[in-house]
Amino acid sequence: MEISAFVALVVPFIIIVYLAVLLFLQAPRTVVLASLLGGLVTGLLNALFDLTAYYAHWWHYTLDGGIPLQLCLSDPCKHYTLGTLNAVILHLPLPFYITPILIYGSTVYLLIWRFWGSHRSHWLALLLLVGVPIFGALRDIYGSALTHTSYVTWDSIVAWPFDVLMWVVMFYSGFFVFRRLSASLPSFRTQNPA
Repeated sequence: MEISAFVALVVPFIIIVYLAVLLFLQAPRTVVLASLLGGLVTGLLNALFDLTAYYAHWWHYTLDGGIPLQLCLSDPCKHYTLGTLNAVILHLPLPFYITPILIYGSTVYLLIWRFWGSHRSHWLALLLLVGVPIFGALRDIYGSALTHTSYVTWDSIVAWPFDVLMWVVMFYSGFFVFRRLSASLPSFRTQNPA
């Protein structure tokens, strides 16, 4: 998949789904901001792990194309595409990190917050808390190692344990930030009666 196709087709869908979740859950502003900060931690750690894996030659992204981007580092302005910028400077597909920030981070944290305080659906919060990192790691292993249908190519046997570690660290670090910032709110303080 090209990065420009991802930005044009997938990113708007992710944003619409995220806004629909916000509309449906009607969470307080402080909870939404805490979930966004937790999601941002998740996305930043994902990028850090990807960059580490690239330089250690454990995995790399196989993407083509890019988004026009003008980057003025010196006179005159140099023109790059985002794909070229990624390949030359960061080796990361920056638009892809909207998924861990908004979906695996913020949306999941909001759902955990919503279900945590209910006796009937507390199990669903626990399922999300345990299941999302497992799902993410298994999805990566299936797509990269078994079927080779992912946009990531694994270059080493070390890739799969590092990927599992990445999912555990990034998800629970983001959740820790979210939990600390929203700990005083009712859903995390008490169990509401059914």
